Amino acid sequence: MAASRLFTPVLIAASAIIIVSFAVRASFGVFQLPVANEFGWPRIEFSLAIAIQNLAWGIGQPLFAAFAERYGDRLALLLGALTYCAGMVLSAFATTPEAHQALAWLVGFGIAGTGFGVILGVVGRAATAERRSFALGVATAAGSVGQMIGPPIAAALLVDLHWSQVFIVFGVAVLAVMAVLPFIRETGAATNEEAKETMRALLGRAVRDPSFTLIFLGFFSCGYQLAFITAHFPAMVTELCGPVAPGSIISGLGVTTTAQLGAWAIGLIGLANIGGTLLAGRLGQRWSKKYLLAVIYTGRTIVAAVFILAPITPESVLIFSVVMGALWLATVPLTSGLIAQIYGIRYMGTLFGVVFLSHQIGGFMGVWLGGAMYDAYGGYELVWWIGVGVGAFSALVHLPIRERPMRAALAA
Repeated sequence: MAASRLFTPVLIAASAIIIVSFAVRASFGVFQLPVANEFGWPRIEFSLAIAIQNLAWGIGQPLFAAFAERYGDRLALLLGALTYCAGMVLSAFATTPEAHQALAWLVGFGIAGTGFGVILGVVGRAATAERRSFALGVATAAGSVGQMIGPPIAAALLVDLHWSQVFIVFGVAVLAVMAVLPFIRETGAATNEEAKETMRALLGRAVRDPSFTLIFLGFFSCGYQLAFITAHFPAMVTELCGPVAPGSIISGLGVTTTAQLGAWAIGLIGLANIGGTLLAGRLGQRWSKKYLLAVIYTGRTIVAAVFILAPITPESVLIFSVVMGALWLATVPLTSGLIAQIYGIRYMGTLFGVVFLSHQIGGFMGVWLGGAMYDAYGGYELVWWIGVGVGAFSALVHLPIRERPMRAALAA
């Protein structure tokens, strides 16, 4: 990517793919009630499917990233899209919890193949060192655009279509966006030192490095908080929020029910995160990434604690969505940029994929605990406070990270 150009065809095409992938991924919380109500399932059943999906995404992320770095980004993305589409279409015909949970593996691997592990590797390798943090921020912000538009689109489609039909529409959309694949190509290059080091050697160095372990542990709470809110917040708002007052500013926007408010809250988080992620990417070019990450996790912790302690009203839901949204995916360009800064760009997709596994283990726990605790206690408060605790842990664990680049240990 030339130093004078940021928005090249590579970045635009990569952003288009991540928008569609994340629009579908972010919408699953909207299906929580329609699916459970149709079949009379406990909340834990569909929650477990979403949790498995997050776990599969985490397991698949380093695998697809490594595949892309060995066999090519376009092939990896196409394989991911085919897997994603198959999982969505087959899920549309699933009528048992076990079927949804089994097919969640396909959907999760599909998200991995069209998500950050591959896309950020493409963007990171194509960007110059001076622009890399901001370019990663742009690609991450594209995910926020997807999150902003996905749940409202799902909610709108559900007015006229059965949830199974919406699944098929979304699966076809994931496959259709692969039309931009000709524009995905690697245009950057690693240093000579990085190019000579094998993936196995770099992975060995990274897993022995305490800083890599701290990055891995710190990303857990990000996944826990994001996945829990994405999967359960619409239902939580629908059940706990006070009614939308007729004639209020909120109803004037066309939001008249708490079900609509829950879907729009997820979309609003995505909207707010566009600015937050771009700002994080910009700040990451000038300031210490580990300290910025510590500030973001501290902010999330405070915002979540204040929200659950205050009365839950339509106004507090929207305020929470805006503030939490500004911090939502802001961790991604900083975490991926920190990995590139310390370990180089040659295998940054694979290394980020390994770290992202921690994110998705957290996501699995957040979604699964949300459903389990709801069925056991009739509410989400305990799960929410666990999220506050792990957020504080992540803020602290980033502080000892050493940000200096590590020299490659060249293979003989």
